[in-house]
Amino acid sequence: MHSTLIVARMNPQSAEDVARLFGEFDGTEMPHRMGTRRRQLFSYRGLYFHLQDFDTDNGGALIEEAKTDPRFVQISDDLKPFIEAYDPATWRSPSDAMATRFYNWEASA
Repeated sequence: MHSTLIVARMNPQSAEDVARLFGEFDGTEMPHRMGTRRRQLFSYRGLYFHLQDFDTDNGGALIEEAKTDPRFVQISDDLKPFIEAYDPATWRSPSDAMATRFYNWEASA
């Protein structure tokens, strides 16, 4: 499984709206189209963490392909009032807000 973690800023009072938007989005076939296995959203003191797990390492490529889908464009627009780039000066796309994994451990089967 491959994971990505996007870090941004979010007013904590927006959590319910953001969860609703993703609930509607995840109720479509879009997560399957992007290879998403699981999505988790977290907030902490004005920060927003979007953890997305994929079945394979090519999740980024599948997301790139899905970015032109009207539903992807719509959720991106709908989230703008609630989610702000962590560093607006350097943000151009979600990949500019992805945390870098520097350690990983998994239990053996």
